[in-house]
Amino acid sequence: MPREPHASVPSHGPAFFPGFRPLDVEAGGVRFRGVLGGSGPPLLLLHGYPETHIAWRKVAPALAHRHTVVAPDLPGYGASVQRATSPRWTKRRVAAALVALMRALGHDRFALVGHDRGARAGYRLVLDHPCVVTRFASLAVVPTLDALAGVDHRFAARNFHWFLFAQEADLPERLLAADPDAFIDRALDRMAGGRNIIEADAREAYRTAFRDPSVRHMICEDYRAALGEDLALDVADRAAGRRLSCPVLVLWPEAEAVPGRASPVEIWRRWAGDVEGRGIRGGHLQPEDAADEVLAQLSPFLSD
Repeated sequence: MPREPHASVPSHGPAFFPGFRPLDVEAGGVRFRGVLGGSGPPLLLLHGYPETHIAWRKVAPALAHRHTVVAPDLPGYGASVQRATSPRWTKRRVAAALVALMRALGHDRFALVGHDRGARAGYRLVLDHPCVVTRFASLAVVPTLDALAGVDHRFAARNFHWFLFAQEADLPERLLAADPDAFIDRALDRMAGGRNIIEADAREAYRTAFRDPSVRHMICEDYRAALGEDLALDVADRAAGRRLSCPVLVLWPEAEAVPGRASPVEIWRRWAGDVEGRGIRGGHLQPEDAADEVLAQLSPFLSD
């Protein structure tokens, strides 16, 4: 159900982003919270599961030297509040709300970088709102249609949460309520490959958000939409030949590459005419695990 921000889900904001200011804007049926910083052409940063906007803490300050950076929590994640939960918050609805957010801030056109779930909302935004996004970067994902077409036992074992969270309400919500901290710690550790790349205060911020039942519910709704409405939209767009209208940068973890399968660049070229990219070191949590390499690729792409 809709909720208001409360003490258990603080926005954290500038505590992780020195020099930034809090974002607190009503737009598109969402009270968006996060951070704003920098100056120059607008740049929207969208985080993934199971994180919040603080996933960008190692990347956003450098990008803010040349860009006006907007880093919100996705609707329902962290401290961003959905004003309504019916119909389901598909990526189409999330994308429309994000466009409304950027317009409320005075940005009719902007660049977009998304990681994980944020990249899925991002490419839907580009498809549904042509000419709004100037450049799009996808970190660690390919479109949902292609990801599901490649599912095998290895994918299912590594990404079991896709199928757990997508079960009908409220079975996964009840299971997650048993020990939220243990679940999110295992998720973060698995994505980090067991390496200590998330500082204690950032990990506690993620735990704090995940302890909120309405956040866990929204995460489950996100994955339910992915296997339902979001997938159907991808299928329809593929059949209609709809493509992304802007240059695309694709970065993926070298550790997750599958020998013998099409590379993420090849996959994204089914969706866009102007695609570049490469694999980089580290695991799935690229903005936190390989911030320097992410910046080395993003900076020239966003400046072209």
